Amino acid sequence: MSAEEPLFRVVRGVPTAEELAALVGAIVARTRPAATPAPVAASTWARSARPAAAAAVAGPGAWRASGLPR
Repeated sequence: MSAEEPLFRVVRGVPTAEELAALVGAIVARTRPAATPAPVAASTWARSARPAAAAAVAGPGAWRASGLPR
């Protein structure tokens, strides 16, 4: 495809400049790869509901230690 060759052509009707701009915008938006969202770090509140690895340790005082903040 040469630089002078159009990417598309209108075969029926007479679109306005605004209609052509909307069409080009839709085509460009559709052909771009979708951006992957950045991973969201879990909040302190969400992490507090997860079992902690250290809380699984058995022994004297383990029950009391399991409820204490780190």
